[in-house]
Amino acid sequence: MTCKFRHIAALLALCLALPALHAAQKREFRGAWIQCVNGQFTGMGTVQMQQTLTYQLDELQKDGVNAIIFQVRPECDALYQSSLEPWSRFLTGQQGMAPSPYWDPLQWMVTECHKRGMELHAWINPFRAKTKVTTQLAATHIAARYPDLVFPYDGLYILNPAKAANREWICRVAADIVRRYDVDGLHIDDYFYPYPAPGIAIPDETDYQSSGRGFANIGDWRRHNVDIFIKQLHDTLRSVKPWVKFGVSPFGIYRNKRSAPEIGSDTNGLQNYDDLYADILLWIDKGWIDYCVPQIYWEIGNKAADYETLIKWWSKYASKRPLYIGEDIERTAKYADPNNPQQNQMAAKYRLHQSLPNIGGTVLWYAKAAVDNIGGYGTQLRTNYWRYPALQPLMPFIDNNAPGKPSKLKALWTSDGYMLFWKAPKAKQWEDEATKYVIYRFAKNEKIDTEDPAHIVGITNDTWFLLPYTDGKTRYTYVVTALDRMANESKAVKKKVKL
Repeated sequence: MTCKFRHIAALLALCLALPALHAAQKREFRGAWIQCVNGQFTGMGTVQMQQTLTYQLDELQKDGVNAIIFQVRPECDALYQSSLEPWSRFLTGQQGMAPSPYWDPLQWMVTECHKRGMELHAWINPFRAKTKVTTQLAATHIAARYPDLVFPYDGLYILNPAKAANREWICRVAADIVRRYDVDGLHIDDYFYPYPAPGIAIPDETDYQSSGRGFANIGDWRRHNVDIFIKQLHDTLRSVKPWVKFGVSPFGIYRNKRSAPEIGSDTNGLQNYDDLYADILLWIDKGWIDYCVPQIYWEIGNKAADYETLIKWWSKYASKRPLYIGEDIERTAKYADPNNPQQNQMAAKYRLHQSLPNIGGTVLWYAKAAVDNIGGYGTQLRTNYWRYPALQPLMPFIDNNAPGKPSKLKALWTSDGYMLFWKAPKAKQWEDEATKYVIYRFAKNEKIDTEDPAHIVGITNDTWFLLPYTDGKTRYTYVVTALDRMANESKAVKKKVKL
């Protein structure tokens, strides 16, 4: 082979090894979980934690993330000012001790996320009352005040789902968060009944004997207890702020085929339905949740829980509500693509996302792994998969009416530079209120197509936008639309400028 042909062959091999450019989606949920229960913020102090979160949010914004799921209640405690539950030890190092200098992490995160055009979803762990690593509870903690409401299990304390008082308590806490903070969503994860530990039984037989009449077995009764809670929490949120999205992130396997031959996935692992007593598909079919994020953390080719098998299963069976996929960055980066061992599995997984029309987005586990750019994951997000901004997926079952369009769009010189200004549309109720604006830019003679996200140059809460003025010799058309709380988009207004 000549040198020339060797060069061409090497170049071709390199191109085949690189992931293809991902088709841009105008609407896509691009989330990232920021958790505290791993201790990453414990005792960090106000200034350092704010600096850490600022850096993470800035990097995630560059990666294209448009929603943050922030853990604010890991064990019946609070990373926010609460009159119901004590300050979290995962914030200050001691449960019940307020941060000093004082700050409210949830309020701070709402402000910072909205400033960056991101949604903020408050993430609570509903039934977990104590983690294994917590050794002392504050006197105001629910397990200290009402020990009969919890049961111990493998080093944990669990709020007993059988007790109506616990379901009511969690709903009260959630309503308090939603009422006092401008959150976009309320998010719960996969902790319902505890993950089974070998040889340890859940100590609720007495409750079953006293209140389980009419149920064929204790499993059906436990599932019923969780079902009641999910519907109650959904109804609570709707009654307080109907626009707040209620999301659940279940374990990645609903049921294995051996347990449910007709509907189960071809997998062999722990099951939501049988082991955690969480009937996810029922909640979706009943409309009790607004979005679902199954944690499909395994790799393609995993013998017990193959990623490709599971993402196709969820796409088939869980599409009656918006479906986003929980992605493990570290595991994706660790394993090679079975069809191309020279690269990790990120490209192969995103091809599956794109091939399945019922997949409406991704949530990254976890935010710091993206920020640390493990396996080049963050680089690929910002240069390929999420290189253009995206609007949130629609939720017509909550609100399907677009707001009015902005008015009086004009370009003016100010002391801060050349600016676009507009006025918000009039609104009589929350469904009509514009909360964000999308700014598009088109070159001279370029067709105006607001469905192409490559033309989005900004998504902002403000009613102004700084233009990148150079010398006034190049013509552009700027287009502005309004978004309401459910990301319904108004008709467009446009303005021609020279930059």
